[in-house]
Amino acid sequence: MGLPAGSRPERVAGPVSGHGLTHAAERAALLRAKKRLDGLDYYPSPVRIERARILVWPCLFRLPWFRRFDGYAAWNTVLLREPVDAASDDLVTHELCHVWQMQHHPLRMPLSYLAAMERVERDSIRAEGALRDRVGSLVVKPASSTW
Repeated sequence: MGLPAGSRPERVAGPVSGHGLTHAAERAALLRAKKRLDGLDYYPSPVRIERARILVWPCLFRLPWFRRFDGYAAWNTVLLREPVDAASDDLVTHELCHVWQMQHHPLRMPLSYLAAMERVERDSIRAEGALRDRVGSLVVKPASSTW
C-alpha cells in the first residue's frame, strides 16, 4: 500500500535524482559536509558529490561487524544507522571524507581495512581531522571511539 499523495519525501532534482535514492534532506547534509571538506587540502581535487548518496539502513548496523558504527562509507554511498535529521553533521562529514578518500584511492582505501589496521587508523584520523575548525579544536567530540 502506497503513501497518500503529498506525504512522500520530496526527491532532489538534478544528477542525484537519476537513481532516486537521495532525498532533499540527505542532499542538504551532503552539501553541508562538502562545504566543510572543501576547505581542506588532503587531495588535489575536492570531494565530488554528484554521484554521492546517503542511505539510511538500520538493519545493516545490526550485523556484528557494523554494530560499532553509526555510519559507514562504501565508495559513493554513505550508510547511516539513523535518519539524516538525527545524525550529526560531523558524522556525515566524517563519512563523506571516507568517500573522498575512496575517490582518490578506490582500491587501497577499502583494502586497507583488511591489510593494515594502521592505515585504517590514519584514514580515520584524517576523517576526524576534517571535523576540526581552523584553530585545531575538535568541533564535536564523538560519543565513543567507534566512529
